[in-house]
Amino acid sequence: MKYMFIIQGEGRGHLTQAISMYAMLTHNGDEVKEILVGTNGLSSLPSFFLKKIKCPVSTFHSSYFLFSPKNKKSLFFKSIFCNLGKLPHYIKSIRFIKDRIDGNDIDLVINFYEVLTGLTYAFMRPQTPYICIAHQYLFFHPDFVLPEKNRLQLTGLLFFTRLTCLRASRLLALSFREMRNVNNISVVPPLIRTEVMRKTPTQGDYILGYMLNAGFAEQIIDWSDKHKDVCLHVFWDRKDVPKEMQIDETLTFHQLDDTTFLNYMAACKAYASTGGFESICEALYLQKPVMMIPAHIEQECNAFDAVNSGAGISAGKFNLSNLLEFLPSYQPNTTFADWVNRGNFMFINNLHIEQEKNMIERDVLTKKHTVFQSGS
Repeated sequence: MKYMFIIQGEGRGHLTQAISMYAMLTHNGDEVKEILVGTNGLSSLPSFFLKKIKCPVSTFHSSYFLFSPKNKKSLFFKSIFCNLGKLPHYIKSIRFIKDRIDGNDIDLVINFYEVLTGLTYAFMRPQTPYICIAHQYLFFHPDFVLPEKNRLQLTGLLFFTRLTCLRASRLLALSFREMRNVNNISVVPPLIRTEVMRKTPTQGDYILGYMLNAGFAEQIIDWSDKHKDVCLHVFWDRKDVPKEMQIDETLTFHQLDDTTFLNYMAACKAYASTGGFESICEALYLQKPVMMIPAHIEQECNAFDAVNSGAGISAGKFNLSNLLEFLPSYQPNTTFADWVNRGNFMFINNLHIEQEKNMIERDVLTKKHTVFQSGS
């Protein structure tokens, strides 16, 4: 089969998932013809993504979160109004997406939570079918329990998620655990990179951290100043600093590099993160206890689900004392790796089902057209 990927490019999660899917499909003998990535127009694509992808990659202007002046929590409603002001850019992006879909000989589009893909299919109606992949589609599952958080923000998140999959033929909901399939939702394991599965975890003497938002650095530095007996290695996506910035003997900040991050993950004694789905899955697979500090409502849902799946604990700030206190009671999730290892078969099977369904639908339309032509 021939595919196109369209990816929401904020953070590393959806990009990493796309890398795993790309490797899976190409290993299976399929072809990914082109990849489109939605960005905020300010940052470039990370090098780890471009190194792994061997097909044409293009970017387009898409929606994004705004964060508070100290770059910590997201500004949910301000983000909505700001994105509304960017509508002319997004209309141009929708036309670009439609042109790229129509301009490629592809069988299926795979959307990694990019909202403009859903809007393209809603308003421009490309003929090529598409499916959607993300953890967020699990929020529509009748057996999934959402956290008791801000109901207005939850409603906004569900509405946004619905926009990403308008007219999609199937939703592949990435899940920490096995659940039944329902309606057009297929529950599948997380897309974890082969490099993670090949790692042999060890027990190091440091805590690993990852921050989507560099403003959390103040909390980490403050905590580290008071706990000089704990070694910290923290990754961030800040470009105006050296690749490795050592604050003192016990605290070092690293620019995000996927290989280096994974090496530190495999050897840490615990992991603290802002709640992105993908890195939590990697920690679960390597049986590392996690503390999640969500920066927005989507990460609140991720953290709530991860805690229920035995990943670790959730907190309101980077107070790593909570994580250290949790370590003695941590019980690794021993079924998660088996669930993940079933992923290749489940993904390929779902894609083949879509291919067969689309072929049947095309045959039906062709026969109807033939009958209409002969009747006229």
